[in-house]
Order: sequence, then C-alpha cells, then structure tokens
Amino acid sequence: MDRKILIAGTLFGMTSVILGAFGAHALKEILAPEQLATFETGVRYQMYHAVLLLFVGMYSGISEKTKKTVIWLVTVGIIFFCGSIYLLATGIATDFNKIIGPVTPVGGLLLIIGWFVLLLHFFRRKS
Repeated sequence: MDRKILIAGTLFGMTSVILGAFGAHALKEILAPEQLATFETGVRYQMYHAVLLLFVGMYSGISEKTKKTVIWLVTVGIIFFCGSIYLLATGIATDFNKIIGPVTPVGGLLLIIGWFVLLLHFFRRKS
C-alpha cells in the first residue's frame, strides 16, 4: 500500500510541476489573468495533496485502513477538484460548465474528508 501511495503522490507532484510550468509559459499568452489565477489554484492544491500523499505513504504510524481511505479520497478529490478547475479555467469545458461546475465542490469535499479521516486517526491513537 505504501508503494502505491508514494507513486500516486509522486505522480501528482510531478504533474503539478508540469501543469504549473505549462500555465506559466504556454497559457500566459492565451488566458486572461483571472483564468490563469484559477488554473494556478488547481496546481497549488494538487501539489498540497501530493505532499499529503507522500507523508501518508512514508509515515508508519497510520493504519493500512486509514491509508486506503485517505488515498482514495485524496486521489478522487484531486481529479474532481483540480481537474475541473483546469477544465473550467482553460475554457475547454465551456459546453459542460453546468456538469463540471458542481464537480469542483464535490472534489473539494472529498479532499476535506481525506484530511478529516487523518485527523480522526491521530485523535484515536493511544500515544
């Protein structure tokens, strides 16, 4: 399980850097400043959660059940939250705004729940 979490965290971190560079260079000329700021928000949140996954994968004090729950919540949360932000910011999903728009808060909620599951795990620890 730890290997899968570390791979996921590394892949999300790497793609965050790639998307950040893409936004700073290629999209800078195409997107309005507000759109670029929105895109960068997605990149930032993706990186925050990549680091969270790396922490969860490396820390041996977290139960396997908690790790599985956190990886699924965070992975789906990143895909929904950050993915929808990328699509909305770039205008790729203009025809699907009514469908993709509600996906963003669902993804955000999954990320929050992932953090909450981890918080509960730490509260329940004996030492």
